[in-house]
Amino acid sequence: MSRRLPNWVRSVRVRLLVIALLPMLVLLPVLLGTAVWRWSGKVDDLLTVKVNGDLTMAHQYMARLRENSGDRIESLGASVAFAEGMAKSGTASAFLERRRRALGFDFLYVVTRNGRIIPSDTPASLDFTARDWPVVRAALDGTTRSAVDVFDHEQLMGLSPSLAEQARVPVVPTRAAVPTSRSVVESGMMLHAAAPVRLPDGQRAALVGGQLLNRNLDFIDTINDLVYRERSLPEGSQGTATLFLDDVRVSTNVRLFEGERALGTRVSAEVRSQVLERGEVWLDRAFVVNDWYISAYEPIVDSHGERVGMLYVGFLEAPFREARTTSIILIAVIFLAITAISVPIFLVWAQRIFRPLEHMNDTIARVESGDLGARIGQQGGRGEINRVARHLDDLLDQVQERDRRLRDWASELNDKVEERTRDLQDANQRLERTTEQLVMSEKLAAVGEITAGVAHEVNNPVAVIQGNLDVARQTLGARADEVATEFELIDDQVHRISAIISKLLQFARPGEFSGSANQLLPAEVIEDCLVLTRHLSSKAEIHVERDDRSTRTIMVERTELQQVIINLLVNAIHAMPAGGTLTLETEDRDTESGEGVAIIVSDTGRGMAPEVLKRIFDPFFSTKQAQGTGLGLSISQTLVTRAGGWVEALSEEGNGSRFTVWLPVGHP
Repeated sequence: MSRRLPNWVRSVRVRLLVIALLPMLVLLPVLLGTAVWRWSGKVDDLLTVKVNGDLTMAHQYMARLRENSGDRIESLGASVAFAEGMAKSGTASAFLERRRRALGFDFLYVVTRNGRIIPSDTPASLDFTARDWPVVRAALDGTTRSAVDVFDHEQLMGLSPSLAEQARVPVVPTRAAVPTSRSVVESGMMLHAAAPVRLPDGQRAALVGGQLLNRNLDFIDTINDLVYRERSLPEGSQGTATLFLDDVRVSTNVRLFEGERALGTRVSAEVRSQVLERGEVWLDRAFVVNDWYISAYEPIVDSHGERVGMLYVGFLEAPFREARTTSIILIAVIFLAITAISVPIFLVWAQRIFRPLEHMNDTIARVESGDLGARIGQQGGRGEINRVARHLDDLLDQVQERDRRLRDWASELNDKVEERTRDLQDANQRLERTTEQLVMSEKLAAVGEITAGVAHEVNNPVAVIQGNLDVARQTLGARADEVATEFELIDDQVHRISAIISKLLQFARPGEFSGSANQLLPAEVIEDCLVLTRHLSSKAEIHVERDDRSTRTIMVERTELQQVIINLLVNAIHAMPAGGTLTLETEDRDTESGEGVAIIVSDTGRGMAPEVLKRIFDPFFSTKQAQGTGLGLSISQTLVTRAGGWVEALSEEGNGSRFTVWLPVGHP
């Protein structure tokens, strides 16, 4: 087996070095790795214990909140004020409404054994059977009871339409969640409490109240502040708490981008399976919305004994992971420092023993790499290794002489081969250049022919459109004035198609066509652009104001100027989703560049922050998320600059934006 190993492995030098360095470079890293692995496991266990304690505190707070709801209902039902308020004819609902607001409930009503309901106000309807709830049945039987229950949309509408609207939470697509077709959660999770009462006529009834937990941010923030008090977590970590209805967050302090709460996001499929489906507590790291957290989930059971949601607490894992990584790196650095100090000592000792052999090895390596003049030289001493070195130098002298003779013969042969090869290369290069020119000529001819053919084919339907448009005008007669604007727009777009065809023909046969910019009045182009964007401005209830003071004409492609103005108009309309005023002005303005015309587009929208304003002309930068590509203003600036002008933007956050397009005066 030893014969199969490389020579350097079988050398005495390597074997001695391995014996010396094995404890330092192999055994010690194994021991350190084992210790770090066990320590890391203990840290994970401690984090699990902590998050379990946090979940216990959150569970106790929620249980206390539920019991407190029952106590407040029971105290109100046993009070003298309740008996007096219910005894007065026609004022029971008003009394219950006042007490509902004072106690902080979202609904409060009295239900009798026969199903009659006395509400705290006048809801849309009460078409659900209140006695079906276990907490209500217990109160009618004489026992105060509170629980967490889920009311569906119809039941919430029966209590109060505003309550149904508050409970509504749009479902947000969430990474790692179970696929679902739901787009919105309309059910509401309630702290539901009921207590037995006696009505003035002696009839037994139940006083029922509830507090909606959907979007109840005070409730969830209180849990978070109680569980994760100041300095309860290391710097950089963040404690979070969430209430789930089924697997959807209906109340949370977990944040999305820009500080928005992650309402409507969903729990991962793995957590849902363990907590909601199997009814087990989750104590482990989990992916929460957009990061990894040390997490604890427990199921929430309603008064019917069904698992309807989850209670979650957790804290950001990253600071602990970073601290663990820092500790491991520190241990590794210390080990490397010790190794860097001790290993050179072993190497110095080995070098003293094997220095003559190293010189011989280096010389042989240089010879193998092509340096035939390399020699070991006089090393001093009369040992066996030194005698072998001198004998090796003699052998190398003989090898060098034979190599010189072979090189001379090879040089003569190479000269003759190179001379013949050079002639073949010249002929081959001329042939390749000729072939490339032929291929390019054929390709250009084909492109020109195809381009001209396509342009002529497009011209035919354009001519038909224009001819039918003239026939329509003649047929309509005087009535054609009613749609004169639409006819003019069609004329403009046909002209635009013709201009594109002209450019294609110019490319195919540049000697037959020539295109040029047009002298335009900016006010006329603005009028066309307003017609094209009228559906957007009318939909957003935007008032448009015009102030055309310019009397000069500009030399620019009409379609390119339309593209610039339409882009500015669309951006202004998008900046005013709730409506506003869009102002368009033209004025004669002289600058250092000469005489020109300024086109000003102003809006009363939300404006832009300074850091956003600096980047609006960058390609692919957009503030409209999925509504834009980020190329509109970049392309507009390119078109205006190509026409000899410039674009300027002024904006203040909350006070709208103002864009100025300056173009030079056109001379015929």
